[in-house]
Amino acid sequence: MNRPDVVGIGEAMVLMQAPEGDLLAGARSYDVHVAGAELNACAAVASLGGAAIYLTRLGNDPFASQIQTAAGDLHVVIDAEIDLTRPTGVFFKDLTVTDERRVFYYRAGSAASALSESDADRAMDLHPRSVLVSGLTAALGDTPARMLRRVAERVAKTDSWLVVDANLRPTLGNLDVSMRTIHEILPQTRILVLGRDEGELLFGHSDVAGIMRAALDEGAAEVVVKDGAEGSHWMDEGGSPQHLPSIATDVVDTVGAGDAFTGGYLWARLKGIDARRAAVLGSWLAAGVVATPGDSAGLPTADDASRFVTELLAQA
Repeated sequence: MNRPDVVGIGEAMVLMQAPEGDLLAGARSYDVHVAGAELNACAAVASLGGAAIYLTRLGNDPFASQIQTAAGDLHVVIDAEIDLTRPTGVFFKDLTVTDERRVFYYRAGSAASALSESDADRAMDLHPRSVLVSGLTAALGDTPARMLRRVAERVAKTDSWLVVDANLRPTLGNLDVSMRTIHEILPQTRILVLGRDEGELLFGHSDVAGIMRAALDEGAAEVVVKDGAEGSHWMDEGGSPQHLPSIATDVVDTVGAGDAFTGGYLWARLKGIDARRAAVLGSWLAAGVVATPGDSAGLPTADDASRFVTELLAQA
């Protein structure tokens, strides 16, 4: 593979969810998927024709095989160390058509919780155009948090972009570690992607302008704010927020939409596409994902993606 467009680092898990119309509490069977924030975003990049590598640690178990197969189906190259003593993580979720997440994680002591500085070096040795990380990984513990800081140190000495998707999950615990780590790596961050609620947690501002200004003051070069059903807010050349309404029409399951947005926005910016159209592309991918169950089942075919990008670039 030539220089990858993105290397995502994080934890991929097997996802069990109740069939459409059921809840976990009463389900007699589960639909099985593979998911993980950074893997979902890498899949979005790959759906647009980008070269994506997902770097992680997996257990020596059947779930690891499912993840490797699923990554291949998504055209994402997986670079995984196999841990003989720790399991692959799993999680469960109820489908939801709102911004409320009903997700239940079983990942304590997982293989990915051992992600370390050596994995950061492994990622950077691939000479990626961008590295995608998130607060979810820092929440796995102090060792993964040190790995993220090592990525930032290495990025500072290269022309690679550090892309941070906040992905704060209070239900996982270690929220303080996630937030502290994000603050520490912001000076090396090329693009910060976060939800409005995450902006309030990180910076103490509920308004988008305040969130963007605070992130820029801490060193981030570019900020985009995801706002659920309200759409997103991209940053113009003067650093001011501009609103893009959501283009979703059919909503079956909202989980995974933000990751698709991140992947689309990142791919577009790597291609030199302006922030407005990058947000439009990310929103289009997110709209496809919310229309189907599962975190990445709604990503476009190569032909559909090519047509949409061509039409997008033709716009004034």
